[in-house]
Amino acid sequence: MARKIATPRIPKKEYEARVPRLRERLIQLQVELKAAPFPVLLVVAGVEGAGRGELINTLNGWLDPRGVETVAFHTPTDEERERPFMWRFWRSLSPRGRMGIFAGSWYTETLREEIHGAKNLTQLDHELHRIRRFEQLLADDGALILKVWLHLSKTAQHKRLHALASDERTAWRVKPDDWHHHRLYDRLGQTARRILDATHRPATPWLIVGADDERSRDLAVGQLLLTRFREHARKIKKAQSQKAKAQGTAAAPLRAAGLRRLLALPLDQQLSAADYEEKRDKWLGRLNHAVRAASAQHRSIVFVFEGWDAAGKGGAIRRLSSAIDARDYRVIPIAKPNDEEKAHHYLWRFWRHVPRAGMVTIYDRSWYGRVLVERLEGFCSEAEWKRAFTEINDFEAQLTERGIIVVKFWMHISKDEQLRRFREREDTAYKRHKIDHEDWRNRRKWHAYEVAVGDMLALTDTTFAPWHLIPANNKRHARLQILKTACKQIETALEGK
Repeated sequence: MARKIATPRIPKKEYEARVPRLRERLIQLQVELKAAPFPVLLVVAGVEGAGRGELINTLNGWLDPRGVETVAFHTPTDEERERPFMWRFWRSLSPRGRMGIFAGSWYTETLREEIHGAKNLTQLDHELHRIRRFEQLLADDGALILKVWLHLSKTAQHKRLHALASDERTAWRVKPDDWHHHRLYDRLGQTARRILDATHRPATPWLIVGADDERSRDLAVGQLLLTRFREHARKIKKAQSQKAKAQGTAAAPLRAAGLRRLLALPLDQQLSAADYEEKRDKWLGRLNHAVRAASAQHRSIVFVFEGWDAAGKGGAIRRLSSAIDARDYRVIPIAKPNDEEKAHHYLWRFWRHVPRAGMVTIYDRSWYGRVLVERLEGFCSEAEWKRAFTEINDFEAQLTERGIIVVKFWMHISKDEQLRRFREREDTAYKRHKIDHEDWRNRRKWHAYEVAVGDMLALTDTTFAPWHLIPANNKRHARLQILKTACKQIETALEGK
């Protein structure tokens, strides 16, 4: 149950005496936050007339504007509606070392829809489950999420709105919708209680702050920021000191079935150049038709290409994309994260590129780096990469719930074939840029990578986003198999099977 914070009325003189010290401490918080390995996300919600805007304006006046950003969410735009519900919130997340104040949040749309008609409880519970998962994911990554609900009784709300509307200097702040919300106070209150109860969790608690007295309200929230920041900073420091780095060892598989599936894949397929050319155009044409049919239904497509170094991902992507109008697709090559990407949750950079309705995004490597290279190279802890399997499944589920067709390929080659291709790259001037010392270093961890790939296949092969294993020793066979598989999955998805 959300904790209620008492906010007794504070005289103006006492308020003015306390504010300078509070401001000084908040600025010091921001100085410390710059070096902290986490962001601060302050969500301000509450009933109409409780002073959310006034509170945020006050906080912005107390804080250094260079380290804080206020984020507001209005009715979704066409661009936002064409993507999964959480897309616009992911894009607005503050990076580590900064603070974001959310004047509207992932709760806003749920409450807004309730105003226009009572929401189906099953649908509401689904939305709240999605919000819980989102907040827990951010909290697991270290974010401090401070959620404040500003409370006014129905009588106090009426009094506040009437006082504002009666003064010509403030009448502009009261809109017809505010009175409409007041008339729905009891019904909206029931929904609010359901939201607070469902999303109040140890890592992301709600704090209910009385808003009858503006001065007391503002001081209470300012003090909350200080208290929770100190507690969180100590918690993160302790966790970091206890955190054991993941080591690149050939650990036992989490699910042996995935490794068996990988090792059982036959790699001796052959396809002549003549046979390939004969069949290629047919499947390119069919793929073009499937992609255009998806666009006509406002269905986006996300292709994910993973595989061994030198497995032929780039060549396969070039052949596949040749069947799509260049204006309708983007290829996103994934390399080491830059500084901006490192400052966010690892999924942030992939959410940014989720396509609009009817468009195609092709990821040349993807979020699976978390459970492959980051796992093996120790770039994340064991707890983090193990948690990532669930996070990735949830991410892909949100894509497919929005109607996006997710087509995932693992391109598999033998160790001997990889060695042959590495040497060919070194001996060919225009291919030499494709290989460096990291490729050779990764090769020395072949078995460890096999185990990691096996875990990935076993734990993220879902009905809504299945893995397709492509034998790729023969490049022509692999490319044709990818075209066929892409066509069939898209066609099946459009048929609703």
